[in-house]
Amino acid sequence: MKQALVFTACLAFSASTLYAQEHKIVRSALPPAVEKALQANIAGASIKGFATEVEGGKKVYEAETILNGHTRDLQFAVDGTLNEIEEEVAFDSLPPAVQSALKSKAGTSRITRVESLTRHDKLVAYEAGTLKGTKRGEVQVGPTGENLKHSR
Repeated sequence: MKQALVFTACLAFSASTLYAQEHKIVRSALPPAVEKALQANIAGASIKGFATEVEGGKKVYEAETILNGHTRDLQFAVDGTLNEIEEEVAFDSLPPAVQSALKSKAGTSRITRVESLTRHDKLVAYEAGTLKGTKRGEVQVGPTGENLKHSR
């Protein structure tokens, strides 16, 4: 019994170290290639802040922005490649199949916000933030409302 507890604790600690946490940084800490790519992708946006983290063993940089009153977060590789864009979208603007799938996945939780997720110029998913009482959650569906094989 004691060995099982120790094993479980070690496993939990190991898993937690695999998922790096986001670290806030200042703009001057961005690599030149990321700064150049940022400039090419933020026309008309205001910048809220910057962060870095390790995903899949690779360091990435994120710029949190506001564009046309909606959040728009950009993730860049160290070489300046734009990996991902998460952009807030109005629920009512989504295709009916996506609205229905998100509502179904949310169940009795209230959908509080929806973001489109674009990777390498391709829409790959929609994410909805949910709220039930004080418990926050998130549900995802594919670009046409289908179930995803895996969450990000």
